[in-house]
Amino acid sequence: MSAVAELVEQTRQFVVDHVIPVEREVVVDGRVTDDALRLDLQKKAKAAGVFGPLSDPRYGGLGLDTRGQARVLEAAGASLLGPLAVNAWAPDDGNIHLLAHVANPEQQERYLAPLASGEVRSAIALTEPAPGAGADPRMLRTTAQETDTGWIINGAKHFTTGANGAAFVICVAMTPDGPTMFLVDQDNPGLRVGRRMPTLDHTSAPGGHCEVDFVDCEVPDSAVLGQVGRGLELAQVRLAPSRLTFCMNWLGLAVRAQQLTIDHITGRHSFGSPIAEHGLAQGLIADNEIDIAAARSLIRSVAETIDLRGPTSADARHQTSIAKTFVSEAVWRVLDRAVQLHGGLGVCEDHLVARFLVEARAFRIYEGPSEVLRWSIARRVLRGPR
Repeated sequence: MSAVAELVEQTRQFVVDHVIPVEREVVVDGRVTDDALRLDLQKKAKAAGVFGPLSDPRYGGLGLDTRGQARVLEAAGASLLGPLAVNAWAPDDGNIHLLAHVANPEQQERYLAPLASGEVRSAIALTEPAPGAGADPRMLRTTAQETDTGWIINGAKHFTTGANGAAFVICVAMTPDGPTMFLVDQDNPGLRVGRRMPTLDHTSAPGGHCEVDFVDCEVPDSAVLGQVGRGLELAQVRLAPSRLTFCMNWLGLAVRAQQLTIDHITGRHSFGSPIAEHGLAQGLIADNEIDIAAARSLIRSVAETIDLRGPTSADARHQTSIAKTFVSEAVWRVLDRAVQLHGGLGVCEDHLVARFLVEARAFRIYEGPSEVLRWSIARRVLRGPR
């Protein structure tokens, strides 16, 4: 058995032993997914040797390439809390990758090291209330004005995932030279975290999705992440891996929902025989299996492209757009069929598939709505060979 295959089995067993029991507490009993829960699960993940599939070994991570991550994170994704337990959940997943490739050595020591090792959480503030930036980052309205000692940031953000309790926020703001990323510490008096927005997905994200204001927020020159004016270009380093990580994690949940459904319809009788023997039920199970197999193959193919050609290559950007669009919709179809095959119990959170479906709805919007991704895919194709 290869080292990655062993990690997959270890991760699968870890989720069964330590994560799924807590998941039921969160989904059914209403326990809050907070930092105490996160730290407890991550401590257990470290003890089990499955912590940090996205992190370098110097930070206690597993040092996997993208192809290895695809297999391990599918196993972790079997629970809503699995990716969080192994430190591979948004926005920290993308921020770990971004800081590893863009931050200077001092920034890596100050921000990446504690983030990759699970000591802290982070956030990234890009999305803004209308008419600001959303799917189109060129609509950015938050500004950063240069001073003699650094920069002053002003602007409003929302859907800033994990902002409540994050040790730092990566803020994207417009400068005279163009969009720029800034590292803003939690205790900066100009950083004001507002209300936690009441979104459909609320089980797996400590800190929620928050409104955040930057009010005369002063940061030093050393807070610039990467180069001034290259914020959107450098954000591409984060985008492809983050989109694919989403796909890996949610595929794992679809696989779990399929197995829960098989167990249910095999043991449940209707009209004189197990539901599993009815042709219409078998058709839905087959469709689920087709979607899962296609999504898995696509994820692993794109992972190979990222490993061989890099996350900012034209091929990686194009293929991750395709994968994010297809997998997000395939996962939704699988979960919707799982609810349908559970019958009345499918809409009751006692059986978890209802919560899986609700949590997964945002997957078709976060990191690029399917419609925007289709538009970008078509534009690349129509421009001709890359």
